[in-house]
Amino acid sequence: MNISYTKRILVICAYLGMAAYGLGGGAARAAAPNSAADEELSQRVTAALHADPYFYDEHVRVSIEKGDVVLRGIVASEWDLRDAIRIASKAAGDRRVIDNLSITQGGNR
Repeated sequence: MNISYTKRILVICAYLGMAAYGLGGGAARAAAPNSAADEELSQRVTAALHADPYFYDEHVRVSIEKGDVVLRGIVASEWDLRDAIRIASKAAGDRRVIDNLSITQGGNR
């Protein structure tokens, strides 16, 4: 009888230990970043920016930071900046889009 009780205690301890390190599921696992999903999101937003026939995306980089889509680089005008945010927001779905873009008009800063 002591052996089965001991086994149960060990199983419970093992499960609690795994849950604490994100291996057993639950809230600890949800807090861990999902790099595969972030990479897919980054590619989806990048592809959407590239596919738009009126947006020049050569100098815009997309990254995912803490679940948010971050746009970095330069655009030629306020119109392009708003267009980049609109395209990225549509492709990002419910994720927040952070604008770290600079406007460079005519090659001047």
